Amino acid sequence: MDKKETVKYREEAMELAAFIKESPTPFHVTANIGVILEKEGFMPLQESRKWEMKAGGKYYVTRNHSSIIAFEIGEDPADYNFQIAASHSDSPTFKVKENAQMEVRGHYTKLNTEGYGGMLCGPWFDRPLSLAGRAVVKEEGGLKECLVKIDRDLLMIPSLAIHMNRQANEGQSFNKQTDMLPLIAGRVLEEGEVKAEIAGEIGVKPDEILGMDLFLYNRMEPSIWGMDEEFLSCPQLDDLQCAYASLKGFLAGKNPKGVNVFACFDNEEVGSGTKQGAASTFLADVLKRINSGLGKTDEDFCRAAAFSFMISCDNAHAVHPNYTQKTDEGNCAYINEGIVVKSHAGQKYTSDGVSIAIFKAICEKAGVPLQYFANRSDMAGGSTLGNLAMAQVSMKAVDIGLPQLAMHSPFETSGVLDIEYLKRAAECFFRTHIHEDADGAIRMETE
Repeated sequence: MDKKETVKYREEAMELAAFIKESPTPFHVTANIGVILEKEGFMPLQESRKWEMKAGGKYYVTRNHSSIIAFEIGEDPADYNFQIAASHSDSPTFKVKENAQMEVRGHYTKLNTEGYGGMLCGPWFDRPLSLAGRAVVKEEGGLKECLVKIDRDLLMIPSLAIHMNRQANEGQSFNKQTDMLPLIAGRVLEEGEVKAEIAGEIGVKPDEILGMDLFLYNRMEPSIWGMDEEFLSCPQLDDLQCAYASLKGFLAGKNPKGVNVFACFDNEEVGSGTKQGAASTFLADVLKRINSGLGKTDEDFCRAAAFSFMISCDNAHAVHPNYTQKTDEGNCAYINEGIVVKSHAGQKYTSDGVSIAIFKAICEKAGVPLQYFANRSDMAGGSTLGNLAMAQVSMKAVDIGLPQLAMHSPFETSGVLDIEYLKRAAECFFRTHIHEDADGAIRMETE
């Protein structure tokens, strides 16, 4: 790798960074993906309404306005299947509690928050932060949801000076209720003043806001850095890097004989067990409605699912330069050296010999390098969304990701080249019709 190679993909990395900057919460992620899809001719559907679909049609639907599924039906879906790339829209952060304002000795106001997801706490200190999410607003005859994003430095979680904690550099635990509440004002705010700030941002009266889901977000600007400008650092790379790159591949790929599906689920970081999470019925509901909308039977759906394929896309751990002992010696990944295939004997990941072989063949066609990741056998690892989604609708699946450092930090690091690798692999996947012969042999036909 040299600077010429990485500079070539700098623009694509900055596009990702710009998308992330405008997408501080899952609500913004979903809304911004919807805008991209509509520019590409996708029609919005509502779960509560009847769906009218046709061969060659392009559609998308959201749930909770924080998860989104888009699909493109092939022109000739007579003996069809589903080919799915799934990712997640959420990242670890802090959620603002309902009664949030907290007075401090008559001089400060801080906000009462709670942790969302398994975050690295230390990096949240001493960074410019702000608020984003959604507000539910009363209007004549009903309610409407409004996106909220305060686009200025508003809060900070200040560190305790080393003079007051001489053991600060000898290892420290953090209490989210006492150590990590963000400072918002150098005075005592009046009751409801934060809510009034939100109301002013969205142009309504404070008493018109009946509910809010607000989160802290990191305001630091994205950075491309390194001797060869090979690294990208910004918030939420886990998992918006995979979401954005797979979306680009989805939009570029065409499969006239099948149904291509892009899914981005909320709440992966807290277990996916919500109505909009990967463990919910959302994906299964959408796939079944596509099947019935095409005039197919339950038998047709079971046949289609049996030879469908999902790529579960969630970022992977790169080897840390200061902690090489934390990764398996032979099954480990490095930044800018290709897509990571993840495996786990305890089935935390969906990958098996068949699904790995299929994805490897896809990447060979796309000219994309692969790496392989497994946890050290004496260390527990994380989990992802693939297996949870498969509990609702079973199909072949592989877990993959892009290598990154500082996962679950508010400022993560990944590689400039790896965005292109996943985009190309996803495009090839969505152009390849994967199916089975009568004898069970797997066939792969690329358009």
